[in-house]
Amino acid sequence: MNDFIVGNLVVQARRLLGSLYAPRLAPFLGLWPPALSRHRAAPAAVPVMRYLSAVKESAPAFSAAFVTAFVEAAPTLEWCRSYTVKEVSEKFMDNYGWTDLLGQSGSAPDERLACGVLLLGPDVYYPPHQHEAEEMYVPLSGTAQWSQGGRDLQQRAPGSMIHYLPHEIHDMQTGNEPLLAMYLWRSNNLEQRVRLTRSSDAHGLSTDTR
Repeated sequence: MNDFIVGNLVVQARRLLGSLYAPRLAPFLGLWPPALSRHRAAPAAVPVMRYLSAVKESAPAFSAAFVTAFVEAAPTLEWCRSYTVKEVSEKFMDNYGWTDLLGQSGSAPDERLACGVLLLGPDVYYPPHQHEAEEMYVPLSGTAQWSQGGRDLQQRAPGSMIHYLPHEIHDMQTGNEPLLAMYLWRSNNLEQRVRLTRSSDAHGLSTDTR
Protein backbone atom coordinates (compact mmCIF):
# COMPACT_ATOMS: atom_id res chain seq x y z
CA MET A 1 0.00 0.00 0.00
CA ASN A 2 2.84 2.40 0.88
CA ASP A 3 4.42 2.29 -2.59
CA PHE A 4 1.07 3.08 -4.25
CA ILE A 5 0.44 6.02 -1.88
CA VAL A 6 3.90 7.49 -2.41
CA GLY A 7 3.67 7.00 -6.16
CA ASN A 8 0.43 8.97 -6.17
CA LEU A 9 2.04 11.74 -4.08
CA VAL A 10 4.96 11.97 -6.52
CA VAL A 11 2.51 12.40 -9.41
CA GLN A 12 0.64 15.08 -7.49
CA ALA A 13 3.89 16.85 -6.56
CA ARG A 14 4.91 17.01 -10.22
CA ARG A 15 1.48 18.36 -11.16
CA LEU A 16 1.66 21.06 -8.48
CA LEU A 17 5.15 22.17 -9.50
CA GLY A 18 4.15 22.29 -13.16
CA SER A 19 1.15 24.47 -12.31
CA LEU A 20 3.49 27.20 -11.05
CA TYR A 21 4.87 27.82 -14.57
CA ALA A 22 8.22 28.90 -13.12
CA PRO A 23 11.31 28.93 -15.39
CA ARG A 24 13.53 28.46 -12.32
CA LEU A 25 11.99 25.05 -11.80
CA ALA A 26 12.83 23.87 -15.32
CA PRO A 27 16.32 22.43 -14.54
CA PHE A 28 14.81 20.39 -11.71
CA LEU A 29 11.72 19.22 -13.57
CA GLY A 30 13.90 18.31 -16.55
CA LEU A 31 15.38 15.55 -14.38
CA TRP A 32 12.00 14.21 -13.29
CA PRO A 33 11.88 10.51 -14.20
CA PRO A 34 9.34 9.70 -16.93
CA ALA A 35 8.42 6.46 -15.16
CA LEU A 36 8.60 5.65 -11.46
CA SER A 37 10.17 2.55 -10.02
CA ARG A 38 9.19 2.01 -6.42
CA HIS A 39 10.47 0.30 -3.30
CA ARG A 40 8.73 -0.11 0.01
CA ALA A 41 9.99 2.14 2.81
CA ALA A 42 9.23 1.38 6.44
CA PRO A 43 7.08 4.07 8.10
CA ALA A 44 8.92 6.17 10.69
CA ALA A 45 7.34 8.95 12.75
CA VAL A 46 8.76 12.17 14.25
CA PRO A 47 7.22 14.45 16.93
CA VAL A 48 6.65 17.40 14.57
CA MET A 49 3.92 15.39 12.83
CA ARG A 50 1.58 16.73 15.51
CA TYR A 51 1.27 19.86 13.33
CA LEU A 52 0.00 18.07 10.24
CA SER A 53 -3.65 18.91 10.88
CA ALA A 54 -2.73 22.60 11.33
CA VAL A 55 -0.88 22.85 8.01
CA LYS A 56 -3.77 21.11 6.28
CA GLU A 57 -6.25 23.65 7.65
CA SER A 58 -4.15 26.65 6.58
CA ALA A 59 -3.12 25.42 3.10
CA PRO A 60 -4.04 27.91 0.33
CA ALA A 61 -5.95 26.92 -2.79
CA PHE A 62 -2.91 26.24 -5.01
CA SER A 63 -1.53 23.55 -2.67
CA ALA A 64 -4.64 22.35 -0.82
CA ALA A 65 -5.15 19.14 -2.83
CA PHE A 66 -1.53 18.04 -2.45
CA VAL A 67 -1.35 19.00 1.25
CA THR A 68 -4.55 17.07 1.99
CA ALA A 69 -3.24 13.95 0.23
CA PHE A 70 0.13 14.34 1.91
CA VAL A 71 -1.31 14.68 5.41
CA GLU A 72 -3.46 11.60 4.90
CA ALA A 73 -0.43 9.61 3.70
CA ALA A 74 2.04 11.00 6.27
CA PRO A 75 1.74 8.13 8.80
CA THR A 76 2.81 5.64 6.10
CA LEU A 77 5.97 7.58 5.16
CA GLU A 78 9.55 7.35 6.39
CA TRP A 79 10.24 10.59 8.29
CA CYS A 80 13.84 11.63 8.92
CA ARG A 81 15.93 14.18 10.81
CA SER A 82 19.41 15.17 9.64
CA TYR A 83 20.89 16.14 13.00
CA THR A 84 21.28 15.05 16.61
CA VAL A 85 20.22 16.86 19.78
CA LYS A 86 23.90 17.60 20.46
CA GLU A 87 24.23 19.34 17.10
CA VAL A 88 21.09 21.44 17.43
CA SER A 89 18.69 21.33 20.42
CA GLU A 90 15.90 19.20 21.80
CA LYS A 91 13.36 21.89 20.92
CA PHE A 92 14.52 21.94 17.32
CA MET A 93 14.47 18.15 17.02
CA ASP A 94 10.90 18.03 18.38
CA ASN A 95 9.79 20.58 15.78
CA TYR A 96 11.58 19.38 12.65
CA GLY A 97 11.28 16.55 10.17
CA TRP A 98 11.40 15.76 6.46
CA THR A 99 10.49 12.93 4.14
CA ASP A 100 11.69 12.16 0.63
CA LEU A 101 9.09 11.20 -1.95
CA LEU A 102 11.50 11.03 -4.88
CA GLY A 103 15.23 10.38 -4.44
CA GLN A 104 17.68 7.87 -3.05
CA SER A 105 15.95 7.64 0.32
CA GLY A 106 12.45 8.00 -1.07
CA SER A 107 9.99 5.31 -2.02
CA ALA A 108 10.38 6.46 -5.64
CA PRO A 109 14.16 6.12 -6.21
CA ASP A 110 16.17 8.51 -8.36
CA GLU A 111 19.93 9.16 -8.57
CA ARG A 112 20.10 12.89 -9.38
CA LEU A 113 16.84 14.48 -8.19
CA ALA A 114 15.20 14.45 -4.78
CA CYS A 115 11.77 15.84 -4.00
CA GLY A 116 10.22 15.79 -0.58
CA VAL A 117 8.53 17.75 2.16
CA LEU A 118 9.91 19.65 5.16
CA LEU A 119 7.76 20.27 8.26
CA LEU A 120 8.76 22.80 10.94
CA GLY A 121 6.80 23.73 14.05
CA PRO A 122 5.94 27.33 15.01
CA ASP A 123 8.57 29.68 16.47
CA VAL A 124 11.50 27.54 15.30
CA TYR A 125 14.84 28.82 14.05
CA TYR A 126 16.55 26.51 11.55
CA PRO A 127 20.21 27.52 11.94
CA PRO A 128 22.52 28.32 9.00
CA HIS A 129 23.51 25.25 7.01
CA GLN A 130 24.81 24.35 3.57
CA HIS A 131 25.20 21.45 1.16
CA GLU A 132 26.58 20.80 -2.30
CA ALA A 133 23.16 20.11 -3.79
CA GLU A 134 21.34 22.91 -5.57
CA GLU A 135 18.00 23.37 -3.82
CA MET A 136 14.60 24.89 -4.45
CA TYR A 137 11.92 25.36 -1.79
CA VAL A 138 8.23 26.01 -2.40
CA PRO A 139 6.31 26.80 0.83
CA LEU A 140 2.96 25.02 0.74
CA SER A 141 1.38 26.12 4.02
CA GLY A 142 2.49 28.64 6.62
CA THR A 143 4.55 31.80 6.27
CA ALA A 144 8.17 31.89 7.42
CA GLN A 145 11.27 34.03 7.05
CA TRP A 146 14.08 32.77 4.83
CA SER A 147 17.61 34.00 4.17
CA GLN A 148 19.38 33.84 0.84
CA GLY A 149 22.90 34.76 -0.22
CA GLY A 150 23.84 36.20 3.16
CA ARG A 151 20.98 38.69 3.13
CA ASP A 152 18.66 39.29 6.08
CA LEU A 153 15.72 37.02 6.73
CA GLN A 154 12.74 37.91 4.56
CA GLN A 155 9.15 36.74 4.92
CA ARG A 156 8.02 34.48 2.09
CA ALA A 157 4.42 33.39 1.59
CA PRO A 158 3.16 30.03 0.27
CA GLY A 159 3.76 29.74 -3.45
CA SER A 160 7.08 31.60 -3.30
CA MET A 161 10.18 30.00 -4.76
CA ILE A 162 13.39 30.08 -2.73
CA HIS A 163 16.43 29.01 -4.76
CA TYR A 164 19.74 28.07 -3.14
CA LEU A 165 22.92 27.53 -5.17
CA PRO A 166 25.41 24.78 -4.26
CA HIS A 167 27.15 25.51 -0.92
CA GLU A 168 25.05 28.64 -0.34
CA ILE A 169 24.49 29.16 3.40
CA HIS A 170 20.84 29.55 4.35
CA ASP A 171 18.58 29.58 7.40
CA MET A 172 14.92 30.12 8.22
CA GLN A 173 12.62 31.20 11.03
CA THR A 174 8.99 30.21 11.46
CA GLY A 175 6.43 32.49 13.08
CA ASN A 176 3.21 31.70 14.91
CA GLU A 177 2.22 28.85 12.61
CA PRO A 178 3.94 25.68 11.40
CA LEU A 179 5.55 25.51 7.96
CA LEU A 180 5.11 22.83 5.33
CA ALA A 181 7.39 23.26 2.31
CA MET A 182 8.25 21.15 -0.71
CA TYR A 183 11.96 20.90 -1.54
CA LEU A 184 13.89 19.84 -4.63
CA TRP A 185 17.53 18.78 -4.57
CA ARG A 186 19.63 18.51 -7.75
CA SER A 187 23.01 16.74 -7.46
CA ASN A 188 25.03 13.70 -8.48
CA ASN A 189 25.47 12.93 -4.77
CA LEU A 190 22.09 12.81 -3.07
CA GLU A 191 23.57 10.98 -0.07
CA GLN A 192 25.58 14.03 1.03
CA ARG A 193 25.19 15.30 4.57
CA VAL A 194 23.92 18.77 5.39
CA ARG A 195 26.58 20.78 7.26
CA LEU A 196 25.67 23.29 9.97
CA THR A 197 27.62 26.55 9.93
CA ARG A 198 28.95 27.18 13.41
CA SER A 199 30.32 30.71 13.05
CA SER A 200 28.10 33.80 13.50
CA ASP A 201 25.82 34.18 10.52
CA ALA A 202 25.07 37.24 8.44
CA HIS A 203 22.26 38.29 10.79
CA GLY A 204 24.49 38.46 13.87
CA LEU A 205 22.86 35.40 15.42
CA SER A 206 24.87 32.68 17.11
CA THR A 207 24.61 29.36 15.31
CA ASP A 208 25.95 27.41 18.28
CA THR A 209 22.69 25.63 19.11
CA ARG A 210 24.11 23.15 21.61
